Amino acid sequence: MPLSAWPGGTADSCCSLILKTVKTKDKRVQILRYTDNRVGCCGKEDTLRTNRSSAKIGISGSYGGFNLGDEAILHCIIKLIRSSVRAHITVFSKDPADTIKRHQIERAIPVKRLSRDQSAKEIEKLDIFILGGGGILYDGDVKSYLREPLLALEKKVPFMVYAISAGPLLDSHTQNYVKEILERADIITVRDNQSKHILEEIGIRKEIYITADPALLLQEQPINETTLIQEGIRPGQRLVGISVREPGLAAPDIKEDNYHMILANTADYIIDRFNALAVFVPMERRVLDLQHCHAVISLMLRPQQATVLQGDYTAGELLNIISQFNLSVGMRLHFLIFSAIKQVPLVGLPYSPKVNGFLEELRLEMPPIHLVNAGRLIAHIDRAWDNKLSVLQRINRYLPELKNRALINNELLLSLLR
Repeated sequence: MPLSAWPGGTADSCCSLILKTVKTKDKRVQILRYTDNRVGCCGKEDTLRTNRSSAKIGISGSYGGFNLGDEAILHCIIKLIRSSVRAHITVFSKDPADTIKRHQIERAIPVKRLSRDQSAKEIEKLDIFILGGGGILYDGDVKSYLREPLLALEKKVPFMVYAISAGPLLDSHTQNYVKEILERADIITVRDNQSKHILEEIGIRKEIYITADPALLLQEQPINETTLIQEGIRPGQRLVGISVREPGLAAPDIKEDNYHMILANTADYIIDRFNALAVFVPMERRVLDLQHCHAVISLMLRPQQATVLQGDYTAGELLNIISQFNLSVGMRLHFLIFSAIKQVPLVGLPYSPKVNGFLEELRLEMPPIHLVNAGRLIAHIDRAWDNKLSVLQRINRYLPELKNRALINNELLLSLLR
């Protein structure tokens, strides 16, 4: 879309320098860029398309780990870049072969196997380095994610923190390390208010823009008409999707035995109350999600009325499957995002600030998982089911704004490439 067509954009001729105003959650941002305002005008286009070779862009996050939420983020970041500029994209990945195949990029490199010097040589070739998106700044793994941004600073390569979430960040040494590097970033965007608050609390005074998760822009991909049957799902069957996640550094409040029993009791209730099939959705199937899905089912009284998705789906294909659900109950952020995109009533179980932040954006409040028992969760599920029209009205009201804010990440990126 020409920027002149956006709210706040102005243009005086067919090819103009536009002062475009974009709105994040908490402020308005003005960006200068050239644009072609009319189809068939004089043929001049964005400077990056015509007056220079492809922009060399590096992207680093939690990619190549087969987490469909992270892969959805990367897919949408790449799609936005490709729609805007000619780009040679390098992804710093845990599994370069999968990343190249999945995202059709020019290059992926094995970030976990690179020495510091090897990574520095890759970064100095770039025009810009992107850290993000996703929930990657938390105690325990911060240093692994911030090595490349530090190298970008040393090599004087512009770098952008792109739609990340932060927290928990409780260790003082970790806080200082994050502050030291992010203070020197060219642009910082976060996808929720709580992340901005956490970063400001550790002392970051640089401008922080609240945008939104790029995966909100994901579009579904077609699935084979026999896919659901192969998953043991009968046509016309009422379906309730359930998402779990493993404990770990990013989810320190999860007590495995406790939440397994809560979800098992809840799944049994869903089966009886709604005459539904409980469909467990592993978002990170090649790590521990599958094991945790089966662990919950093993505690159920009606395990024969539960199933775990077995297919190795893309994010877009999973979005298609989730569109078939009548209700979603889950922990994983992108399971909830996918449900909202497809207008499925949802009940979230916040295990971290990023999940709570997304539910707050939709005005769908839910206490954190360590304060929830089976009875309290069932009460929320009953309320969501009985008032599903109200839940969908909130999603319809607030989701478009989030999608618009997700676009701003790319606009701010383009401003660094001018």
